[in-house]
Amino acid sequence: MFVLNVIGKGADPEPFAGIVSGDVKFLSPGHAFDLPVEGPAALSAARAIARDTAWDVNVVSTRYRRKRLLVADMDSTIINVECLDELADMAGLKPQIAAITERAMRGELEFEAALKERVGMLKGLGLDALEHTYAERVKLNPGAKSLLATMRAHGAHTMLVSGGFGYFTSRVAEAAGFHVERGNVLLDDGAALTGEVGMPILGREAKLQALEEAVASLGIDFEDSLAVGDGANDLAMIQRAGMGVAYHAKPVVAEAAGAAINHNDLTALLYLQGYSDSEIVRK
Repeated sequence: MFVLNVIGKGADPEPFAGIVSGDVKFLSPGHAFDLPVEGPAALSAARAIARDTAWDVNVVSTRYRRKRLLVADMDSTIINVECLDELADMAGLKPQIAAITERAMRGELEFEAALKERVGMLKGLGLDALEHTYAERVKLNPGAKSLLATMRAHGAHTMLVSGGFGYFTSRVAEAAGFHVERGNVLLDDGAALTGEVGMPILGREAKLQALEEAVASLGIDFEDSLAVGDGANDLAMIQRAGMGVAYHAKPVVAEAAGAAINHNDLTALLYLQGYSDSEIVRK
């Protein structure tokens, strides 16, 4: 069975009456609801109906709907910034480095090579820049704590898996409420960055591997997993997970993912799984 899941301020089931096959189920009155549909083919018509709204419209299967594993990207997904770009700002190099980041996230550059190039440009940056970047620039995106608290309350395992850096993933994971985290290692000489990154680099394939290892360790099916991210290096895990979500993502990711959230905050991932307001742990 499939449902049309609609999320957004003022979301109204009435416009979709011609493409549904049953009664509406409100998950959040005036904000999120499900409508039964015959299958994924209803999605294009539903999105056309909602084209001029700020509603996120997806078709999801009700089988394995509530996931037992969450694997999430960090930069621009769980948090509001790209940490490497903000470090670059501390070094006065943000325009140059952010341009490379943008191309890599769009899939125009090979991630590992692009990461090495950007980190190399930061050689000599003092380690206090990491502390300043985290304290002054990094914020959890709205809904992050509620997403983690709710999924954990319902028994899910949660992983933060980032092509960014362990200095930030460790802090963000604790702040948001993840069980575990993985990130790359920025090498330093005790006072400043050396311009090198620890090997092997955690990129697209390593994110997929993290998902696969977690599924095997938990003894669950891939259908029981949810992967979310915004950049091209998230594509492999998004396409392998039972529910792959492009979150305010680059076009290449939004087009390839099974679901897309373009307008709402991270609590949308709960409504996608069929959680209602009464079940969400608000943080």
